[in-house]
Amino acid sequence: MEAAATDEERPLLHLQPLLNQDVGSEYAGDGSVDINNQPALKCSTGNWRACYMILGVEFCECVAFFAIASNLVTYLTTVLHESKVAAARDVSAWVGACFLAPLIGAFLADTYLGRYWTMVVSLPVYTIGDARAHGFSISPDILLPW
Repeated sequence: MEAAATDEERPLLHLQPLLNQDVGSEYAGDGSVDINNQPALKCSTGNWRACYMILGVEFCECVAFFAIASNLVTYLTTVLHESKVAAARDVSAWVGACFLAPLIGAFLADTYLGRYWTMVVSLPVYTIGDARAHGFSISPDILLPW
């Protein structure tokens, strides 16, 4: 009976302190850096603040994608007077570009720009493209200068 009682009292995981991380350090021990390539502070790194931003951006991106995708064939066939074959081809190309763009962004982020600058550069491009598509949907007669 006593052996069973000691088994229940033993923790399942034995956490051991990391060898290269000072417990009292004010910096993150995983090699994280801030925007100025300085070691990141524990008190201002990560947490839920970053998670809310990522979830919000992803939600808006999904809503925009499915809103455009659900109406694109109808828009191309009725407003732009494309044939159904051409509209289906264009929608397939658009969906392919939407799924390929994150791979290109990941390559640029990992190879050249880094995560932060990739987001800073790609967000205006995405916003301008979305605004342009929205402008055409409001009034297709307006020719945007770009």
